[in-house]
Amino acid sequence: MLRSSESGPVVAADRSRPRVPHDDTRVSMLRLASLPAPLTALSSRLSRRRLRIATGLVMFVFVTTHLFNHALNLISLPAAEAGLQWFATFWGSALGGVLLYGAVLSHVGLALIALYRRCTLRMPPGEAMQLLLGLLVPLLLIDHVVGTRIAYMLYGLQVTYESAIRSMWVETPLAGVRQSVALVVVWVHGCIGLHFWLRGRDWYRDAMPTLLVAAALLPVLALLGFSETGRLLAETPVSAPPPADTPARASAETGLRLARMALYGLFGGLVAGTLGLRELRLWRERGASIVVRYPGERSVRVLRGFTVLEASRLGGIPHYAVCGGKGRCSTCRVEVFGDPATCDPPDALEKATLERVGAPPRVRLACQLRPRGDITVVPVLSPPHRRSRLAEARDASPGREQEIAVMFCDIRNFTGMTEKRLPYDTVFLLNRYFSLVGHAVESSGGRVDKFIGDGVMALFGIDGPPREGGRAALLAAQRIMAEIDVLHREFAREFPAPLRIAIGIHAGPAIVGVMGFGRARSLTAIGDTVNVASRLESVAKEQNATLVISEPAMRMAQIDTAGFAAHVIEIRGRARQLRVFVDPPLPPGTNSPASGLSA
Repeated sequence: MLRSSESGPVVAADRSRPRVPHDDTRVSMLRLASLPAPLTALSSRLSRRRLRIATGLVMFVFVTTHLFNHALNLISLPAAEAGLQWFATFWGSALGGVLLYGAVLSHVGLALIALYRRCTLRMPPGEAMQLLLGLLVPLLLIDHVVGTRIAYMLYGLQVTYESAIRSMWVETPLAGVRQSVALVVVWVHGCIGLHFWLRGRDWYRDAMPTLLVAAALLPVLALLGFSETGRLLAETPVSAPPPADTPARASAETGLRLARMALYGLFGGLVAGTLGLRELRLWRERGASIVVRYPGERSVRVLRGFTVLEASRLGGIPHYAVCGGKGRCSTCRVEVFGDPATCDPPDALEKATLERVGAPPRVRLACQLRPRGDITVVPVLSPPHRRSRLAEARDASPGREQEIAVMFCDIRNFTGMTEKRLPYDTVFLLNRYFSLVGHAVESSGGRVDKFIGDGVMALFGIDGPPREGGRAALLAAQRIMAEIDVLHREFAREFPAPLRIAIGIHAGPAIVGVMGFGRARSLTAIGDTVNVASRLESVAKEQNATLVISEPAMRMAQIDTAGFAAHVIEIRGRARQLRVFVDPPLPPGTNSPASGLSA
């Protein structure tokens, strides 16, 4: 009623029967022991994830400037040489060197620690590709670093663009190919890391096409400039004869060769040692296993210290993890049954994520939960069992909370109007109505979400600021009301009674993301804001009104409501009442939602 106002199922763990079938129970590598005390202290003071992002960004900036410098070869070799001087102004300085090589050593060290801590090497293809490319990067760059920076530091050998490219493309062509592969590998590894980091940001979805073009164009231009200069130098005779072999030159070449071998051996030893330590702990703790039970009498036996998500991956059980198991989303969360003493309390990262989604006490993040005993879990978001469907779900863009405006529009008494009409006539009328509503929504800057019977749901503000979305919703409502009068005059002989509609508009936070299955997947919104907008459309019908707009929607559009009569209504399922405006005299609209509605 309007009042005028001034202002899962629980899966029991079957402990009585042995669960050792080969198909659904597998044993994997053991939990890694705690890191040494200095590293543990460091991780408590500084998040490893933030350090990995920071060091990765430093290296990505370095590679980006390096590729720009290569691309200058498309202009001329002197332009590239001039760019090298600018490039070396910072990166060649003591500060730049400490920052760059500190980032490289820290990033590689963090990668080895992550490999050391990983309980299973089973992972999604994207994570596996990022890990493999990351391990390839040092192997591919050692030769280049030794031939440039180390040669300069140890023997004072000054490397110019011309000498470096002539060496790689003329004297030893294989080195040029290796350098090109290294550039591509480093760039792809960095782009994958940035994508994983940014894909949950609101602005990233809109910027992704532009960023993708830039990510593909920059290495192509760099390689074209690199190879073109190499071709020109191969056709150009050397202006000065190469320096004669001297004892000092021979000593330098021997020293650089030993430096390459030492670095290759050091890195290979670190990787082999990391994997060896994992195997050593497997031998020491082989008997310390637990059972993770899932719905459908499925179970996976793993060593103590595995996360529930790692157990799922090991056992081939589909389990959502949009963020890749890094605790940044809540799609992997599970409800836990059994003895609470088998689970440690959530750490700060997990606790923050669970509080963000309002999870009850028994719900935990599968990627962070490391049970110390047998446990029964029920995934909150249960994915399909078919692998193709799971992959399809993983490709969906992650959801995000966003301030939007939502509009529901419906034809009043449509069933009574069409019950005696031919199906063709009914479909024709509906398509005309859907067409005018769709044009009104899209021309106002909105997005038609779905058609439900003779109703339409539309979203506004998905791709822009909230103020613009609120004003676009009001402008669309104006256009629909104007066009529905035109449609009624067109069908006046068919429908003696006026063709009337009911529109409800509400604004607020909603969860926006790609949802559905197969061809029925689309970008949509869910949440309380959507439910209230649908309810306002029903209120418009009940009150024999054309338009009901909530006060939050008017505020979002920055419309001055001082002269409007407000009403207070109760919304089913909501404890608080809501102020609304019924058939308000909206300001006149124009062709631009940004300027069409003035406060």
